[in-house]
Amino acid sequence: MPIYEFYCRKCNTIYNFFSKSVNTNATPSCPHCKRVKLKRQMSIFSKLSGKTEESSDDMPPIDESKMEKAMEMLAREAGGIDEDDPRQAATLMRKLSDATGLNLSSGMEEALSRLEKGEDPDKIEEELGDLLESQDPFVMGGSKSKAFAHVRKPRVDETLYDLE
Repeated sequence: MPIYEFYCRKCNTIYNFFSKSVNTNATPSCPHCKRVKLKRQMSIFSKLSGKTEESSDDMPPIDESKMEKAMEMLAREAGGIDEDDPRQAATLMRKLSDATGLNLSSGMEEALSRLEKGEDPDKIEEELGDLLESQDPFVMGGSKSKAFAHVRKPRVDETLYDLE
């Protein structure tokens, strides 16, 4: 039985809903705001462990089996991308960021935003190439970019609600 996450923009809260069926299309209302319809969001597929032991590469421990399943899903989606449509590649990169919980570097965020607007990938590479080469595409923690610095992290309601 799956648990789905939904986000309420009005109260900036993530809610968890238990469903008796898989792939439901139900969209609940916010338990707090009552009449506001929630937006389903992608759950982080890999829960970071609560262990306190340090890893040798400064990365937190990751659930390897869930990571493998998520990477298989992304590989399947990547196989269906139209190579002549850079917007699809940008969408896949955003899904990867959302699925892993890793933030995009400032250079990658700018490059993806420009791809999504339909700019020429070669022009973006020419203008941002040095920046992209000097940064890792993903970063742990911090804000995704200066453009999102004002966005508050959503509160997570730990209650498990029924999805009807």
